[in-house]
Amino acid sequence: MPDLSDLALFQLVATSSSLTNAAQKADVPLPTMSRRMAHLERSTGRRLFLRGKGGFQLTKDGQSLADELTGLPELQNRITRWLSKTEHTPVVRITAGLWTSQFLAQSLPAIAPQTWVPSFVPSNAQLDIARREADIGIRNSEPDHPWLARQKLRNITYAIYAKSDAVSGFVSLPGHMPLPPSQAWLHREFSSKIALTATDMRLCLDLARSGHGRIVLPCFIGARDEFLTQLSDPIEDLTHDEWLVSHHDTRHDPPIRAALSALKTALLSTR
Repeated sequence: MPDLSDLALFQLVATSSSLTNAAQKADVPLPTMSRRMAHLERSTGRRLFLRGKGGFQLTKDGQSLADELTGLPELQNRITRWLSKTEHTPVVRITAGLWTSQFLAQSLPAIAPQTWVPSFVPSNAQLDIARREADIGIRNSEPDHPWLARQKLRNITYAIYAKSDAVSGFVSLPGHMPLPPSQAWLHREFSSKIALTATDMRLCLDLARSGHGRIVLPCFIGARDEFLTQLSDPIEDLTHDEWLVSHHDTRHDPPIRAALSALKTALLSTR
């Protein structure tokens, strides 16, 4: 069964002078438009276009489909009106590491618009945005998938923090657990000085706040903590860029676009 959104894009192609013009009207990247039209042909089992030097021309089946879609704009308008009358607010699923998720959970309510609500999927695993396991991801490295849109946000630094009267050892995750880069660095560089462990980084933070030891934190978390003082320069081995990632096909949807803007504003405010 053809996707309704693909049919709407097809109608734009059918009524435009070129695929490029249709892509511009839809505010969709040209490669995405071409890919969506190829998907529509596969889903219908019909050849809808003649592709050549003259661009995309409708075949007989393509013209027949275009005729059948004459009432589609009015249907879309009716659906839009129906949606506007409901109280449902679109949910945007956001995945990020623990500290970024914590910061956003504290910062977004003051700036998030009412056209969307966040649903946090805190995870250090890179959920597959291409398979729609999440709508937006905040990543520690640039994605290599061409169908993912990306924006480089900021440079993330880490440092050692502690309460002023803390003991000299470190608080850390135990070494037998899968370790994020900051904890792996700590075990590699200061394994003999790890005095206390906990299986949750939030517990590690609470222990450090109570003076049970030092902790390695991203500076955007440590600098905001009223109980902790930065004891080291930024750790070069842990410094990395941060990327805001979404799917090319959904990044222009109003809720996703609004969420991307709000996330960017919140995250860049920590620099």
